[in-house]
Amino acid sequence: MKIQRLKVAGFGPYKDEQIIDFERFDDDGIFLITGKTGAGKSSLLDAICFALYGSAPRYDGTQPKLRSDYCEPADPTFVELEFTVHGVAYRVHRTPEYQRPKKNGSGLTPEKARAELFRNTDGEWHGIAARPVDVARELDGILGLTKDQFLQVILLAQNRFQEFLLAKNDERQAVLRTLFGTSRFEHVELALTERRKTLGASLESTAGSMRASAEHAAGLAQCEVPAEPTLDWFGEILAALGEAQAEADQRATVADAEHAAADAEHRALQRTRTNQLRRDSARDILQTFDAHAGAIDADRRTLERAQKAASVWAHVAAVRGAEQARTRAGEREEERRVAFVAAAENAVDAAVELSVASAPEAEALERIIDDLARRLGSLDDVLRDEKTLSDLAARVRSCEKHRGDCAAAVDDAGALVVALPQQLAELADVLTAARVTAAGAASARDRVARLDASRAAAKRAVTLERRLIEARFAEKDASAIFAEATRAQDELFARRLDGYAAELARDLTDDTPCAVCGSVDHPKIAVSDGAPVSEADIETAKENVSARRADLDAATSAASALVAELAEATAAAGNRSIDEIETELLDATTTLVEAEAAVTVVTDGEVEQERLRVSLADATTHLDQLRADLSAATDELTTARNALDAVSRRVEESRAGFDSVRARAAVIQACLDKAKALDEAMADRRVRDDALASARAVLQTQLAENGFEDETVVEESRRSSAEIAAIDTRIREHDQSVTSARSTLAEPELADLPADLLDLEAASAALSDAAAARDAALQVSGLLGDRVRQLETIVRRVRAEQDASALLREEYDRVRALANAVQGNEPNTKRMRLETYVLAGQLEEIVIAANARLRTMTSGRYTLQHDDSVQYRNVKSGLGLAILDEHTGRARATHSLSGGETFLASLALALGLAEVVTNQAGGISLDTLFIDEGFGSLDRETLDIAMATLDGLRSGGRTIGLISHVEAMKEQIPAKLRISVTDAGHSRVDTSLELV
Repeated sequence: MKIQRLKVAGFGPYKDEQIIDFERFDDDGIFLITGKTGAGKSSLLDAICFALYGSAPRYDGTQPKLRSDYCEPADPTFVELEFTVHGVAYRVHRTPEYQRPKKNGSGLTPEKARAELFRNTDGEWHGIAARPVDVARELDGILGLTKDQFLQVILLAQNRFQEFLLAKNDERQAVLRTLFGTSRFEHVELALTERRKTLGASLESTAGSMRASAEHAAGLAQCEVPAEPTLDWFGEILAALGEAQAEADQRATVADAEHAAADAEHRALQRTRTNQLRRDSARDILQTFDAHAGAIDADRRTLERAQKAASVWAHVAAVRGAEQARTRAGEREEERRVAFVAAAENAVDAAVELSVASAPEAEALERIIDDLARRLGSLDDVLRDEKTLSDLAARVRSCEKHRGDCAAAVDDAGALVVALPQQLAELADVLTAARVTAAGAASARDRVARLDASRAAAKRAVTLERRLIEARFAEKDASAIFAEATRAQDELFARRLDGYAAELARDLTDDTPCAVCGSVDHPKIAVSDGAPVSEADIETAKENVSARRADLDAATSAASALVAELAEATAAAGNRSIDEIETELLDATTTLVEAEAAVTVVTDGEVEQERLRVSLADATTHLDQLRADLSAATDELTTARNALDAVSRRVEESRAGFDSVRARAAVIQACLDKAKALDEAMADRRVRDDALASARAVLQTQLAENGFEDETVVEESRRSSAEIAAIDTRIREHDQSVTSARSTLAEPELADLPADLLDLEAASAALSDAAAARDAALQVSGLLGDRVRQLETIVRRVRAEQDASALLREEYDRVRALANAVQGNEPNTKRMRLETYVLAGQLEEIVIAANARLRTMTSGRYTLQHDDSVQYRNVKSGLGLAILDEHTGRARATHSLSGGETFLASLALALGLAEVVTNQAGGISLDTLFIDEGFGSLDRETLDIAMATLDGLRSGGRTIGLISHVEAMKEQIPAKLRISVTDAGHSRVDTSLELV
């Protein structure tokens, strides 16, 4: 940066406009600003600082005091500075806030602070900012230095010269950061910190997931969760649960075998009890009929006598009747025999032999009837079971459907539990991107507002350009008219002068001295050749010239005002066309719309994120409940299937080839009915045979053969048919019952039975207990199997997560160590941040450059040292300075130096800083340096050394301005800028600069 030209007016002690061209000192390289105390030497440096930063070091916060007290109310106050940065010339014009007279009325009104900034392009000045805030923003980017930094490295003002030497670590870092552009290293620190936080959050998420998995696993294994669950712990509880499942399966197998044994024993006892009941029933029947044997025998005799009596009574009628009855009985017997044979052929399971059934004897038929009755009785329980099959099958189907519904619900809930974390992760990525975009909403909104203002300014500039062209033409016309009026006035003046000669000539006579020359000779008397010009003509011409002059001034003022307005509008538009601004505005508007849309996405996304988290918790709870329901449904289905299987087996065993037990029982019942009917027919036929034989015997042998003595006995022996049938029925039923009972007692399975009736209560209880134990064991085995499967899934997921998190942990440890190191924390033993480390290297170079001069100026006594030692109470370190005193051989704090020593050290440090910054690529070139006071604290010898040092800085085109009252410096520095004080008290810069 190089200061080239300064113009001030109404500023500090300077009432009138003063112009200082610093480029006139370029050849000398060093000059002295001299003048009396209070003349305004430091005020020139205040003006430079005010032009660049809007405030002066000695007037901070008091802009109204910058206006000169010597100014008249209408006098202007401004500072204008021309300077170059990186070869580009700039001009800043700034006016402070002050009080001026009101244009209308009396009193004062505040004049607002104004500022304008121009850039020189191809030899022409172009406005780039026209408001103090805009000028400040532009200068901030151009200069790259804050006001305090500028005062430490370029303009070393009074009482601030030693600040960089005595600055604290953070203050010195702020200056060096701006000078060397190291803020990017701070960005590296922030990036590493953010990366560490992101990785830490990921690890926390993984740890939380593992903790949740451990709690779930502990719930399945019914154990406590350790403080730090490990993969080994997961493996151990899985192995333990697997062993428990194996034991449960073994217990279930044993319980099932015990139940089968108990069921077999119960069935055997039940069959034995049934046989006991049949045996006892047959014995009771025989005892009952033995008690009635005498009555049956009497019935037999009565029946026999009645039959004989009937045959004797009407032997012919009896024979005929007997023959008819015999025929009917035979036919009936044959019909019933055919029906019985047909029924026996259908009853393939009834164990009826067709050869017997085709012509059975009475005794064989009775055995068949007994066998059919026994088989039909054995089907009673199975028939009841068969009726329950449809209900049992319906229950199985219902249980299967219920279990299927539970399984589907578990699958759906499980899929939801898996899908929700994925949705949360995807939503987190969307929110992260949206937050980044939404963060630019405010800046995008400001940019749109600025571009709107720039577009309005650009449109105003187009209008002003047209108006300016018109004003220029008006100014040109007014100038031509003014020139013509001036020419006419000059012509009148010439004619008036010529007229004066003719008037004098008219009054001349011979020997009369001329009023002009005093001569009495008048060789050539002037003669008027036109109309005389009067005073009125002259006044009219003057008035015309004045009017035309006023018109020209007005036109010029109008054009100048338009120029200023155009410059302000152009600067406000940033020297851009309307199309360029609208292109940028379209881009900015698009960015703003995207940012505002991102804000909406963030708001809606955060609501959705909370909803998904609640849904995940609810879904997990619901899934656990559904799994419990599925286990219960499985147990219920197993029970229903077992019951159906048991009944189905019994029914299947009892169908014997029929479609159903009921069909088989119906066939047996039909066969039994036909057998009984046949038996009755055979009995009837035998009776009829006997009756016929008796009738014939009576007819043949008459009464003698029948044992009747006379007809009275026969009559007494007669019985009605009903009585005979009743007696016959009693006899037959008695015979059948006795036969059946004896047949039952003759069965082999009734032999060797216990005498006492068996009690089934203990066996039933044992069977019930075995069934309960078996069901409980199967339930426990199923539950443990489900838990093992769930735990295996959890262990696989945890292992996968741990494999992934191992790499994440390794990266986190590296990033954390690196982030801590670059931030000056452990393991950084120097507590030096990355940016501080880089700046420490720059500071070492500055110290080296400064020491090259300081050792010379102090005759080798003092040397600056870079102090990077760790400070007290963990204060950040790395940019400290100390002074090594060769007399003591020890380093001490810089603030322990005397005033003169502090000045020399500060001067050496400032010069070293300027040298290093200039030599650094990308740094600011410090081509101008001002030093205000401080030399008075040096003795003559040290001053000569300091001056020689400063004189050596002129190489490379650098210019150094010094302010001092020291007479020796006035003698040594030939180039001077003298400040003097007028008789009125205000100061001025001598226009003829003293370059001795």
